[in-house]
Amino acid sequence: MPASIQEITEAVRATGGWVRPLRDEIARTIVGQAELIDRLLVALLGNGHVLLEGVPGLAKTLSLKTLAAATRARFQRLQFTPDMLPADIVGTLIYNPQEGGFVTKHGPIFANLVLADEINRAPAKVQSALLEAMQERQVTIGDETFALPEPFLVLATQNPIEQEGTYPLPEAQVDRFMLKVAVGYPSRDEERSILDRMAHSGTLPEVQAVLDPAHVVAARKVVDTIYVDDKVKDYIVDLVRATRAPGDFGVPLDGLVQMGASPRATIFLTLAARAHAFLEERGYVTPQDVKTIGLDVLRHRVIPSYEAEAESLTSEDLVSRIFDTIPVP
Repeated sequence: MPASIQEITEAVRATGGWVRPLRDEIARTIVGQAELIDRLLVALLGNGHVLLEGVPGLAKTLSLKTLAAATRARFQRLQFTPDMLPADIVGTLIYNPQEGGFVTKHGPIFANLVLADEINRAPAKVQSALLEAMQERQVTIGDETFALPEPFLVLATQNPIEQEGTYPLPEAQVDRFMLKVAVGYPSRDEERSILDRMAHSGTLPEVQAVLDPAHVVAARKVVDTIYVDDKVKDYIVDLVRATRAPGDFGVPLDGLVQMGASPRATIFLTLAARAHAFLEERGYVTPQDVKTIGLDVLRHRVIPSYEAEAESLTSEDLVSRIFDTIPVP
């Protein structure tokens, strides 16, 4: 017999008791960036990956390191460069002359939280190796396949300004990211707090562990049970389909969309909405959950046409028009 919404909500509150202490612990180190932290938690609960776009110095690396320390997760940072090889990520076979055979040396991808810094600086072979890890949660070294630890989250960053020496990310790889988050500058008050807290030569506050990776895995099972009403499901499907054929839904975007979102967007939007409801201590998804998380799920999946670029319209503008037009149930 399916659980009632009240029972699901009770399970969410019982399982998610670590959410508020985790946010408070991260706030001891990170000033502001509440939306960034919220999206990282959504991806962690929804078993997805995050692509961050923002200029340097906005605490992207520090946020993930703090999250890893607070969750007792293993953290690895990969600095992507044009001369990087797949073996630098996944590992390689090393010949052992004493035993006369090869031994497997695992690469830094074998971690819970992996920061792929400046991901668009790596060549295609490296991107394809990372693609297998992101999609299949496994890597292949030689003729053996190795499962990656759980939870496994790739946080990739790219600089929106400097494009010299970069490789455009393949659309197939971009589509594997559950969320693309645009990281902005802090407010004036937040920047003043950053000055007071960080403008010294000492070390940052030591992060205290609040939970284990096992708690995240257990929370994911509860997230999967969160109720999504049929009307909300139809709303999600209409939003995604409107990115492909906006005219069918009365959205004034004729000729402005080159390519819409794939069915993977429908899946990710549902998972992300469930994870957002979990963070709000609810056992059901509301349309507001979908609207709150929707731009981050769709902005990298909607490709503007040349006509849209000529009118200085971005993918965010197109997605916003869709959300403004599709009726909310």
